[in-house]
Amino acid sequence: MGFSIHQMAIDAKKASLQVAKLSSKTKNRVLCTIAENLIAHTPKILEANHLDLEAAKHDDLPEAMIDRLLLTSERIYDISQAVKHIASLPDPVGLITKNNRLDNGLQVSKRRIPLGVIAMIYESRPNVTIDAAALCFKAGNAVVLRGGKEAIHSNKALAESIRQALVQFDIDEAAVSLVPDPDREIMNDLLTLSDDIDLLIPRGGENLIKHVTQHSRIPVIQHYKGVCHLYVDKMADQKKALDILQNGKVQRPGICNALETLLVDQEIADEFLPTVSSLLDSHNVKIHACERALPHFAHADLATDLDYDAEYLSLEIAVKVVDNYQSAVNHIQRFSSGHTDVIVSQDISTANQFIQDINSAVVMVNASSRFSDGGELRLGAEIGISTSKLHAYGPMGLESLTTEQFVVIGDGQIRH
Repeated sequence: MGFSIHQMAIDAKKASLQVAKLSSKTKNRVLCTIAENLIAHTPKILEANHLDLEAAKHDDLPEAMIDRLLLTSERIYDISQAVKHIASLPDPVGLITKNNRLDNGLQVSKRRIPLGVIAMIYESRPNVTIDAAALCFKAGNAVVLRGGKEAIHSNKALAESIRQALVQFDIDEAAVSLVPDPDREIMNDLLTLSDDIDLLIPRGGENLIKHVTQHSRIPVIQHYKGVCHLYVDKMADQKKALDILQNGKVQRPGICNALETLLVDQEIADEFLPTVSSLLDSHNVKIHACERALPHFAHADLATDLDYDAEYLSLEIAVKVVDNYQSAVNHIQRFSSGHTDVIVSQDISTANQFIQDINSAVVMVNASSRFSDGGELRLGAEIGISTSKLHAYGPMGLESLTTEQFVVIGDGQIRH
């Protein structure tokens, strides 16, 4: 008998009823066991990851994708610590968010409950297998995980750490289900299963997100791309700006919260851009510069609108000199993907105005875009970053994986 994605979804729906009723104590014990299993299984996980890396190199996958695919002992340890951190977080399930007594005596409250079954479709990053499973489970949901073919061995090895923990605590294994076959037709079938799956979260390239959004019958949380901007205001501390630029562009350029465009106020451009040139040259960053910025760089291409719209995910950046604050805001409003945008300025009023003017999911003042991350913002390991506004916006942690129900308690009241 062949694999059935429909049966997997049905089983997940059944398992979600059990997970929704688990106590916080039980959920936390399961999560801590998963974290321990990850450490114990590290050699097997690395062996599986090696198979995926060899296949990726054979297929000439981009360096950014290989970096996201790579697991090391240190990265597995960090993943296990993230699971423990999720276990330490307050359980959102059952939380009363509003509580009012009406004139007619009815007690009306709102209470957080699990969403039900969440499906994750993701590429490259095997850590998502653990992050998504842990977050969904802590929030009382079942989860169906569909990773990409490039990480299939890693994902299976990681999922085994979860399966063993569920078995140990007598929890339905379907609470965390990994699709064993990355065939695209199976994914397309998954997109139709609205009777059994409540929410779909895709993580990957823009083409994947568009495909899922266009074909899904299930509500989708979207994250198309991260075109993150750094605007260096005329009142910026230039040392801070340079540090934030280096951290945001160079540390991990293949991540969605990496900087893709640098905007510099014309009043400081002649002073600041030579230091930018030295910094970016030292890290072999490819530069696309506007006409005014171009003379400050020994090696740069003339930037076009396509460059300002690009998510490079590599050591590559667009640079533009802007006339003033409003010009910077206009540029960001035109090209931002709604992910993360940063201003560096010592002028408090300008910084506050930036917060008001920029409608992105995360707005930073004098801080690196690399902090736009669920773990860094103390949400626990994030399940994704939403650039759509329904029902979540920005890094999604535990609370974003629940919804609210009304609870109305009366004493025989009837409506007249």
